[in-house]
Amino acid sequence: MIEQTFEQSLDECWVTAVQVATVWTNPESAREIDKAGISNPTDIDQWVAGQTFTNRAALCDENRVQTQLLYGERVIVLAVKADWAHVIIPTQPSHKEERGYPGWVPFRQLERVSKQDWETERTITVTDKFAWLEDKSGKRVIKVSYQTHLPLRREATDRVEVVTSHGQLFIKKAAICIFETTKGLAKQSGERLIQEGKRFLGLDYFWGGMSAFGYDCSGFCYVMHKANGYRIPRDAGDQAANGQRIRLDHVLPGDLLFFAYDNGKGKLHHVGMYYGDGHMLHSPKTGRQIEILKLKGTVYEQELCIATRYWQGANDDGQ
Repeated sequence: MIEQTFEQSLDECWVTAVQVATVWTNPESAREIDKAGISNPTDIDQWVAGQTFTNRAALCDENRVQTQLLYGERVIVLAVKADWAHVIIPTQPSHKEERGYPGWVPFRQLERVSKQDWETERTITVTDKFAWLEDKSGKRVIKVSYQTHLPLRREATDRVEVVTSHGQLFIKKAAICIFETTKGLAKQSGERLIQEGKRFLGLDYFWGGMSAFGYDCSGFCYVMHKANGYRIPRDAGDQAANGQRIRLDHVLPGDLLFFAYDNGKGKLHHVGMYYGDGHMLHSPKTGRQIEILKLKGTVYEQELCIATRYWQGANDDGQ
């Protein structure tokens, strides 16, 4: 199988051209049952709904999926092998690659665009769980997830025009917020992280998930931080290794709690956000939903080992 290498042009970039692109471990990882998730256009609602418990669990247990990309998210294309692209995701920090998170996506789910068109002074982010991109007449074109970021072209009364890989499309103002691209979203408090996270209570866990169609544990924490102005590592291990270390008896709402096997002495396997009053807000595991859980008396109480903080307002001494 021939692998074609790519050099990133100075005046071009590659972006995700589907509502959610799943990043696979290798080109052989996707299965027949994953067609709705590896096509273009995708139907993530259908793909997620069509997964049995066993099929969902296999995404993790068989090391098939790494992470996900949202519509318009940039990637660096390293190589193309048949119909698959080997990519790096600069917006998702990882110890696996200093430039960002690595993995494989169907090449059909990417589009090459002009950097000049893509780099606008202002950017929109979707603040509703889901929103529709529309054409000029108001016809729905593509359903996008919470925290999808797109370059802003111009504002109108009730809609804004955005730059997309599908050309100029529109989205309702009520479903978004606008920020200056170079400044990013305003940094918020730990309490705000929790308030955003509570909106997703009851959402099914989905391994590798980074969208409102389903989150895994670290993806949920990553996106809630993203929504509040912070870029943190993608995976739990990296999230634990970075940020400000906080004593376990001094945690505040919005701090990240980490859990390890062997009563907290073994390998890290889970992360959640401290909710307050001895509770945790988290996306637990396949077959369960995002929940607020009282830690006392649970296996999580025994396995709690590390806490870190990324939100502003922490004291210098970590207290």
